[in-house]
Amino acid sequence: MHGSRISTCTRRGLAAVVAAGSLLTVLTSATPASAETASAPVGGSKVVCTSKKPGLAPALSRDLAGALDGRKGASAMAVYDRTTKTSCEFKGGTHFDSASVVKVTVLGALLRKAEEAHRKLTPHEVDLTTDMITKSDNDATTALWHRVRPAGVQHFLSLAAMRDTVPGKGGAWGLTQITAHDQLTLMRLLTTDTPVLTEHSRGYALDLMHRVVPEQRWGAPAGAPAGAAVHVKNGWLPREKGGWRVNSVGAFTGSSHDYGMAVLSTGSHTMDYGVDTIENAARVVHRDLAR
Repeated sequence: MHGSRISTCTRRGLAAVVAAGSLLTVLTSATPASAETASAPVGGSKVVCTSKKPGLAPALSRDLAGALDGRKGASAMAVYDRTTKTSCEFKGGTHFDSASVVKVTVLGALLRKAEEAHRKLTPHEVDLTTDMITKSDNDATTALWHRVRPAGVQHFLSLAAMRDTVPGKGGAWGLTQITAHDQLTLMRLLTTDTPVLTEHSRGYALDLMHRVVPEQRWGAPAGAPAGAAVHVKNGWLPREKGGWRVNSVGAFTGSSHDYGMAVLSTGSHTMDYGVDTIENAARVVHRDLAR
């Protein structure tokens, strides 16, 4: 439909997700009664995890707290794993500058707009979306932002239940205010049956995230299992006040994997420091979920 061949690995991951037949509203419902909840402090906040797998919630909360404790600047994260019915949050409702992770939201808004018009993406839109996601091209993003417009982005956010995300004013898409919780909602949406986007549109988005250029595949994929199909989008933005904004969102599907994460950070003195903060947390998630 959108002029891009979905990779075999992505198809397998999507097939496993679609087979579950769950709607987004079900997947974000109340915690199962038999789940175990645990928390661990980080500064004045807590990492809170819930899981139906015995022992996983306390291990994840403790290990994530250890990975984030003492890091300079501010960070937030959110995690889900459908296989073990696990979720974790740390400052999940705190707002951060989006930088380029908002590009997945822009893509979602464009795909929704095309669906409502009962049309395919144009060849030019295919080129723009490919450059925007796989290369993080800013000019392509600006063109699509003006095509969808903030109102179209807001329409998609409302449908996706991303209630705390605030689109950047005018053309300042990189200053969209996001939360780890909303970014994880987006990863859930892309990997499950939902009326917000068709299976084909979700597959198109995941395929682009699967084909991100090698030099931009840092962050959430750090420590990912070899058998997982990795879908990632990163963002990085230096500002005069508050240092670097460095963010990473990812979904991991296929070969019995079905989980995702969002890790956001601000106040890093270098981009590399922000990347290290994200990857410290990501490695914990991949390792503990594999146990």
